[in-house]
Amino acid sequence: MADGSSASLCCFMFLGVFGFVSAGQKIVSGQNVTLPCRAKNKISIVAVNWRRADLGEKYVLYYQDGHFVKDNQHPSFKNRVDLQDRQMKDGNVSLILKNVTINDTGTYECQVAQREPNQEIADLQIISTSELRVVPPGQTGGSVGLKVSVPVFGLLFVVAVGFAV
Repeated sequence: MADGSSASLCCFMFLGVFGFVSAGQKIVSGQNVTLPCRAKNKISIVAVNWRRADLGEKYVLYYQDGHFVKDNQHPSFKNRVDLQDRQMKDGNVSLILKNVTINDTGTYECQVAQREPNQEIADLQIISTSELRVVPPGQTGGSVGLKVSVPVFGLLFVVAVGFAV
């Protein structure tokens, strides 16, 4: 059985590979932030929708069939968001949020529609949520940063790999 340091190192490596930000890292106004999200990579991704509940029907980013859809995008995110990988290789649909402000603080939801071969309709499904807290430059103290909720299978993978080390 692995000791605690090996399991922690394994978990750290897993989180680092997928671009997660540690909970203790401060996200300061003006920085660029990547909110991680990864879909199943063997199924065709038809659409990606990043939302924040407090924005109502407006979205942060909507990408469908290789194009950004801007019709209903919230004005505060225009020209400030992008996908980390527009080809979405390996299911990477992480969101880049540029020049964050304290107004960007909130809970972000990553939704993905994937289509299996011979499937006609692909519905958006929530893949992960990320809680972002932004502080003004120079502010210290408190719990700030990015907290990511990953699907249960991701957590089980971390635990299983941790025990295998």
